[in-house]
Amino acid sequence: MNDLIPKLPLAKYIDELVVWLTINFEWFFDSITTILEGFVEGLVALLTFIPALLLIAMIGFLAWKVSKWRLTLFTVIGLLIIYNLGYWVEMIETLAIVLTAVFISIIIGIPLGIWASQKKVVKQIVTPILDFMQTMPAFVYLIPAIFFFNIGVVPGVVSSVIFSMPPTIRLTILGIQQVPSDIIEASEAFGSTTSQRLLKVQLPLAMPTIMAGINQSIMLALSMVVIASMVGAPGLGTEVYRAVTQIKTGIGFEAGLSIVIIAIVLDRITQKIGTKK
Repeated sequence: MNDLIPKLPLAKYIDELVVWLTINFEWFFDSITTILEGFVEGLVALLTFIPALLLIAMIGFLAWKVSKWRLTLFTVIGLLIIYNLGYWVEMIETLAIVLTAVFISIIIGIPLGIWASQKKVVKQIVTPILDFMQTMPAFVYLIPAIFFFNIGVVPGVVSSVIFSMPPTIRLTILGIQQVPSDIIEASEAFGSTTSQRLLKVQLPLAMPTIMAGINQSIMLALSMVVIASMVGAPGLGTEVYRAVTQIKTGIGFEAGLSIVIIAIVLDRITQKIGTKK
């Protein structure tokens, strides 16, 4: 069968494309590297400047404002456990990477989702791209990211953005399109413009669904922590990866437990923000 049908040289074409992009757009990738490195390092510096116990109290206060005392208690105890185990700095580095990836996903994903919800053609173009982004194994994203951005925190952030952005876009589209048609008709009857209808009717009603998308993006970004550590991204993922390579079960469990605590805290807080009236 292979003798009758020549193999499509897809791998060769992809390699040549990556090399061409690396050579011709080096200035662009260097700019992205500088911006992202500066943003992540600045965020880490800010969070580490705040005393650990004060930051724990601040996050606990946020949990108390959006939820009940149970989440506050879990948040404070969980963060104190991370601090006690000695993974506080690594937790800050992980949090900075995740927040950066989610911030980029939001500023790109929500406007793109709004556009796709208003234009059928845009949705038809965006949907297969999102399918590709979600189904392609996350490890594959690391290969071109290394070529474009070298080893370090930036390829980890970029691959996390690609992997975590689709839920924000999809659920923004879903939330806006699920707004009841009678409400849309009522707003049009009162003479609202397209922008007024979007900003004052559709987006407020779609906000719980949009927040669910952001929540899922946070979880997916956290799931990339260990994978991103393979290309030099710092944080808890590095500790897990080191424990795996050195077969240190205890250290791997401690670092993994810290990731789980952060995931639960971020998940519950964003869920409560999305459902809070």
